[in-house]
Amino acid sequence: MVVLSENKIITPKKEFKKVEHPLKHKYPQRNAHYSFTDYFHFERDRGIITDWNESRNMFASEDFIIGLIEGLEEEVGSASGVVMYNIGYQWGLRDAKFFQQWFEQEYKKTIREVNSVFMLEAWWWPFTAQGWGNWEVDMSEHKNGFMFVNIFDSAVARTLGDVGKPVCHIYAGLFAGFFSDIVKKSLSCIEIQCYSMGETYCKFLLSSQDRVEAADFWHNEGATARDIEKRLQNGERLR
Repeated sequence: MVVLSENKIITPKKEFKKVEHPLKHKYPQRNAHYSFTDYFHFERDRGIITDWNESRNMFASEDFIIGLIEGLEEEVGSASGVVMYNIGYQWGLRDAKFFQQWFEQEYKKTIREVNSVFMLEAWWWPFTAQGWGNWEVDMSEHKNGFMFVNIFDSAVARTLGDVGKPVCHIYAGLFAGFFSDIVKKSLSCIEIQCYSMGETYCKFLLSSQDRVEAADFWHNEGATARDIEKRLQNGERLR
């Protein structure tokens, strides 16, 4: 920033040089690039981390995650989960568009032209490389209007530990936003099983708002993830 004598302030424009991943330049047709050392490119002299898709990244510590969640709880109380969900939802909407862009550039096909399982794995692999955990998508009930997503080694749940309640609200929002944009239909998502409740992995229900609200009610009444799954399979709804 430059300050002039007439109390005028001139802020010089910053020019950010677009960085191409060295391995991407060397192997333009390469798809197996999701190991930590291959996926990220570190410019230590500039303090910049970019990934294979030329997106800027920031690494956060477990203390950052704890501080973020505890800070929100202090500010807005029980509504902190809603705030994290909405952050995840907006992230998912934007990432869906970014994903379709780099997917077409890399595979020379649109997401509609490939197998849906392949498409979804292509979307989540960068998240695994970034530390968000492995996943498993259960689409067996897709024709009935709902599906499940399992997350193993959630960054949030792993950090907070066993606190006796679902904590991965940002994941739920991310899934709701991403899939809503992909299918062009408003979807909601809820975590019905969490590592922070003593479970071995986190489980999310993705469906219409009415089904998610029913699952939320059943969960608060003490239903397990398996109980909720059976009720949905039986076509139960809230009256």
